[in-house]
Amino acid sequence: MIIDTYFNQIASKDDSLTSLNTAFAMEGAFINIPKKKVADKPIEIMYFSTGSEAALMVQPRNLIIVGENSHVQIIERHQSLNENPVLTNSVTEIFAQKRAIVDYYKIQNDNSEANLIDNTYVSQQQESHAYVHTFSFGGNLTRNNLNFYHFGERLTSTLNGISILNDKQHVDHYTLVNHATPNCESFQDYKGIFSDRSTGVFNGKVLVEKEAQKTNAFQKSNNILLSDKATINAKPQLEIFADDVKCSHGCTVGQLDETAMFYMQSRGIPQKEAKALLMYAFSNAVIESIKIPELKQRITKIIAMKLGVNLGFDL
Repeated sequence: MIIDTYFNQIASKDDSLTSLNTAFAMEGAFINIPKKKVADKPIEIMYFSTGSEAALMVQPRNLIIVGENSHVQIIERHQSLNENPVLTNSVTEIFAQKRAIVDYYKIQNDNSEANLIDNTYVSQQQESHAYVHTFSFGGNLTRNNLNFYHFGERLTSTLNGISILNDKQHVDHYTLVNHATPNCESFQDYKGIFSDRSTGVFNGKVLVEKEAQKTNAFQKSNNILLSDKATINAKPQLEIFADDVKCSHGCTVGQLDETAMFYMQSRGIPQKEAKALLMYAFSNAVIESIKIPELKQRITKIIAMKLGVNLGFDL
């Protein structure tokens, strides 16, 4: 069976929580897109916990196979229906075959008692394109482990993320792109806005092996702190063993531009709206990468709610 061929083939055998999921997984999604097929509409994976238990741990397991020259868009969302504590230990394996296109969106906007540990493993073959967009807005503690493995030439990996946190929320992004073949590209762009006592972590690693000549790899993490109590820990990493590559990484941490704030207020824009517009503009590069118009509108509304304003325009 196709499941036996692919299940647990790229998931880490050394990660304890991934192994726990493998041992106890009893639910999840299986998506198989055959060769030369384009999914007419985005596929949405939704996990609902009813909260009938005092506390709950769930371990969903997803297996996604996208055949040669095929294209799929997938939206993933976790949602608790009441305030009882829940821990989700999720594992997703994605296989992108030759010239496949995978456009994957993770919407993390759960309630304040929800905790999520998400391990995603992506295997890419020749000339495939894999995009994973992670939007972290809600939940108590969220850990995203995103791992890309290259098994062919002339492929592209794109990892984008927006985190907007408040209260005592904690979001941790760990990314790994393993460049093991020549002539491949990877792009990472993570934006974070942190207020109150929230904490953000970005630990991004690009590994370029000796055989991976002509690699282009770019990584950046840009963050804004809106409170003296908010924290961001950023650690971009490059490990390069090839000698003919173009790689860069960078990290910025700062506050809103007071000059821009003054300019907007001098033009009649109230302080709250001016602040929100600057933060929206800060996130815009990632928002523009969303290829589903309805989802782009939904993300824009969530961001407006998180910022406490009505942005007053649709995208």
